[in-house]
Amino acid sequence: MQQPLIIGTRGSPLALAQATLVRDLLVAAHPGLARPSLAVIKTTGDRIQDRPLAEAGGKGLFTKEIEEALLSGAIDMAVHSMKDVPTVLPDGLVIDCILPREDPRDVLIGAPSLAALAPGARVGTASLRRGAQLRVRRPDLTVAPLRGNVGTRLARIAAGDFAATFLALAGLRRLGLADRASAVLEPEDMLPAIAQGAIGIERRADDRVVAERLAPLDHGPSRLVVETERAFLHRLDGSCRTPIAGLARLDRDRLRFDGEILAPDGRAHFTVTLAGTPAEHRLLGIAAADDLLSRAGADFLAP
Repeated sequence: MQQPLIIGTRGSPLALAQATLVRDLLVAAHPGLARPSLAVIKTTGDRIQDRPLAEAGGKGLFTKEIEEALLSGAIDMAVHSMKDVPTVLPDGLVIDCILPREDPRDVLIGAPSLAALAPGARVGTASLRRGAQLRVRRPDLTVAPLRGNVGTRLARIAAGDFAATFLALAGLRRLGLADRASAVLEPEDMLPAIAQGAIGIERRADDRVVAERLAPLDHGPSRLVVETERAFLHRLDGSCRTPIAGLARLDRDRLRFDGEILAPDGRAHFTVTLAGTPAEHRLLGIAAADDLLSRAGADFLAP
C-alpha cells in the first residue's frame, strides 16, 4: 500500500486552513488515496516578529525551510500563498499547480473607508506596498508597523492600538472571518499584491507521482493570471524591499493587467494598464514592467 503523501506547510491558522483545503481536494480527486498528512514547518519569516521582514532579507523568508524539506524528501509537496513565493525557485522544484484564485482584493479593518480616517490616524501595516499606497492616497495619516497573523492583527485593532489596518480578503474568507472587513477596497483604489489570493503547490520537478496527483487540482485561468503577475514582478526584480502591486484579470479571450510601483515614502508612484491575449500572458507582464521602468528610471526600485 502506498505511503500517505506528506504536505508541508507553515503553522499559522491561515496556512493550516490552506493546507487542509489541498488535502481535502486531493482526497476528493483521487478516491481511495491514503489521506495525506500535514507537516508543520516553522520558517524564518515566522520567527521574526521584532522588525520588518524587508530588513531581514525580504521574499523567501516564508518558503526557505519548507523548500529545504521538499528537496530533502522529508515532505512530498508544499502549500504556499503565492504572494510569499520568490519568482525564482530553487533548482529541482516547480510550481505547476495553482488552485482557483480567491478574491484578490484588500480590505480595510477599523474604518468604513480610507476617507473616513481622521487626519493623523495611526494605521498599522507590515507591508511596504500598503504603506506606500496609503502615503500616496492619505499622506496625512501615520503609518506604523503591525506584524502577526490575522487573529493578532484583528485583536490589535479591537484593542484600539491602531485606528485601522489592512488584510487580504482571501485570507479572511478562508478563515471564515470575512464579516470582520469594514470595507473592501477595489483595485482602482488599492491595487493588491502580486498573486494575492492564490494558493500554489510546489513539488520536486522529477516526482511524477505527485505531478499526477496534483494535475486535477490545477486551475488553468488562475495559473495564467498568476504567471502574468509574477512575470511582471520578476522583470522588476521585486522583493519585500520594493513596493510593487499588480493584478491580471482574464475575460474570455482578453487579458488585462494593471501594475504599480511606488517609492516607499509615497513621494512618487507610476501605474500602467495593458491588455493582450492569454497566449502572450507572460509577455504582457514583462511589457508592463518595461513601460514602468522606462518612465520611472531603472534606479527607481534600487534598494
